Amino acid sequence: MYHNNSIRILTGNSHPELAQAVAERLNVPLVPCTESVRDEDVFIIQSGCDDVNDNLMELLILISACKTASARRITAVIPSFPYARMDKKDKSRAPITAKLVANMLTVAGCDHVITMDLHASQIQGFFDIPVDNLWSEPLMLGYIKRSIPGWKDAIVVSPDAGGAKRVTAMADKLNIEFALIHRKRDGKSLSAPERMELLVGDVQDKVAILVDDMIDSGSTLALAARTLYDKGAKSVHALISHGLLSAADLSFIDDLPIKELVVTNTIPQDKHHEAIKKLVTIDVSPTIAESIRRTHNGESISLLFGEWAEAHGVISV
Repeated sequence: MYHNNSIRILTGNSHPELAQAVAERLNVPLVPCTESVRDEDVFIIQSGCDDVNDNLMELLILISACKTASARRITAVIPSFPYARMDKKDKSRAPITAKLVANMLTVAGCDHVITMDLHASQIQGFFDIPVDNLWSEPLMLGYIKRSIPGWKDAIVVSPDAGGAKRVTAMADKLNIEFALIHRKRDGKSLSAPERMELLVGDVQDKVAILVDDMIDSGSTLALAARTLYDKGAKSVHALISHGLLSAADLSFIDDLPIKELVVTNTIPQDKHHEAIKKLVTIDVSPTIAESIRRTHNGESISLLFGEWAEAHGVISV
């Protein structure tokens, strides 16, 4: 049983602040990369952000080093999975890079993967080792109930059909309505301008809670926010799991008709806070820390989103 061995938490350079927060919650120190991990239960925290290729390579090197140093079990904790959007062949000769990343992690010596809010759940099937996909949903629900006035009369909105399952699940738990937006082009050409239209739901005079799994350039957020505003929404709040926010100029987000942009800290947000005044960050370190503790002790991860979430107030009113 692994719980007879010590937890050893290592971190790469992608998000040391999150790793430190996780270690403090578990009351264990971060392990220097020069320390012995022989016969230990090792967790390596590294997120796929910024210089994604450098961070991925660093993670692979750390896994390989722990493997050759005789670690008993190696778990890669990847809050934001790299290349998660490249999960299928959407056009001829396109690579399925998420599958390649899965192969690389396994070959390097990874025994287990913990990640959060995968862009596509089928990525778990790319692995032949256990994968735990954590959800930020309980944290989001807790934030809505604590921080969004009038949430009981709000409507949860998905900016595309792919997020339908996510928003319907949240709407059911909040006991409120949901809406779906459809993105379409004004012409057949890929260069034709895009627009969005509301397919399902009525946002007139309601608080609209826009939910998505990631934001990169911010173009989807801009289109969706303006569509909801044009359809008569009283206010718009955007809740998005992974705040990649890679656009060179992010100041336009403050000019959008949204009250706030809420993201998690699966990716470092310090520099984004400097550029976006409406940005709010939710801390995921409690969820990651508890998943590490449960994995180490051989306990259920799925209960993390039921009994534990309720006991720790993340989904209570």
